[in-house]
Amino acid sequence: MTEEKQAASVPQGGTTASQEEFKKKLEECEKKAAEYLSGWQRERADFLNYKKEEMERIGQLINYAREEFILEILPLMDNFEVIARQNFLSENLSGQEKERIEKIIQGINQIKIQFHDFLKSLGVEEIKSVGEKFDPKFHESVEEVEPASPTDKGIKSGIIIEEIQKGYKSNGRLLRPAKVKVSK
Repeated sequence: MTEEKQAASVPQGGTTASQEEFKKKLEECEKKAAEYLSGWQRERADFLNYKKEEMERIGQLINYAREEFILEILPLMDNFEVIARQNFLSENLSGQEKERIEKIIQGINQIKIQFHDFLKSLGVEEIKSVGEKFDPKFHESVEEVEPASPTDKGIKSGIIIEEIQKGYKSNGRLLRPAKVKVSK
């Protein structure tokens, strides 16, 4: 049969078997394309979630490393505190010696201030202790003491009266508790 006869034998508005096959294949292809698209979208969402989780994990690792670094520096701050409490000047020193020692003390205090500012820039803050109520979350009691003088007798039990070693927090998390003496 020639093409003209085939076209004439197909009723007006009707379809041939090849057209039906073509429609079926088109529908199958559209279904597969939709499947592939939804699979790709799921994989993309999974990848974005993975990426977000990895960034959080890396952030936690960086914070942990930073806190470990800070813990290594804190003994330096402790030593500066000890030096600041010392009295290096005596009456037996000459004017030049006193002046020289005062300059050394000023230099040491300046280094202490720089360390303090550096720690502050990292989000580290000192835990307030003396005069505060003892809080086991932030303080470690090394001794309970009776008030020494009559004026101290008015101090309530559980109030910190002396700080032995400063405590520090970093962004709200405890790095090291303050070692303190507490009133009985």
